[in-house]
Amino acid sequence: MDSATSETRTASGTRAPLGASADNGLKIVVVGGFGAGKTTLIRSVSEIRPLTTEETMTQAGEGVDDVSGVRGKSATTVAFDFGRITLDARNVLYLFGAPGQERFWFLWDRLFSGTLGAVVLVDTRRIDDSWYAIDRLERHGTPFVVACNDFGGPAFTPRAVREALDLDPHVPLVSCDARSRASGRTVLITLVEHVQELYADQARAPRQELV
Repeated sequence: MDSATSETRTASGTRAPLGASADNGLKIVVVGGFGAGKTTLIRSVSEIRPLTTEETMTQAGEGVDDVSGVRGKSATTVAFDFGRITLDARNVLYLFGAPGQERFWFLWDRLFSGTLGAVVLVDTRRIDDSWYAIDRLERHGTPFVVACNDFGGPAFTPRAVREALDLDPHVPLVSCDARSRASGRTVLITLVEHVQELYADQARAPRQELV
C-alpha cells in the first residue's frame, strides 16, 4: 500500500486543499514513553504542517518527570500532536500523538476514542517505558503495532524485544527511524494492513446462532 500526497502546489506556490473524494478519515494514535520520538514521527510523515503542543522543559519539571536517558530533550508535548497523511484517493489517516509523561496519561483514554489503531513507539534503551502504553491499548481492545525507534544504541533482536515486552505473537514488530518519512510511512502501512487482517479474520469467523 503506497501513500499519496493529498496537497499539491498551485501556480502561486500555495497548497491545494484535501481532495473532495477523500471521504474516509481513519484515526491513528501514536503512543509511547517520554522522549520516544512521537512528535518527530508525526512531523516526518505529515503532509500538512503538524499541530504540536510542545512547551519548553524547565528545571521545575525535573522533580516530576523522569528525564533520565533524555537529558538533551528541551521541549515536551503537553496535550497532543496532530498530523495527516493520505493513503489513496479516498482514505486519509489522521494522526494523534499522545503525551509521554505520566502526569498527562489521563488524556490517553479520550485520544483512544474512535481510534482505528495505534503505533507504540519504543526506545529500546528505556523499554520499560512502553509497558503502560501496551497495557492501556490491550484494555481498550485497540489494535496496535510496535515500532522500535533507532536512537543508535545497542541492537536487540526482535525476539528479545518481544520477550521484554511480553508481546503477543500476532502483534507486528518493526524497526523504524522516526526522522525518516519513508520509515514512518512504512510503520503506518504496517498498522493499517494489520487492522485490515484482523477485520478480515473476524468476517471469516463462523457466527454463533442464538438458541
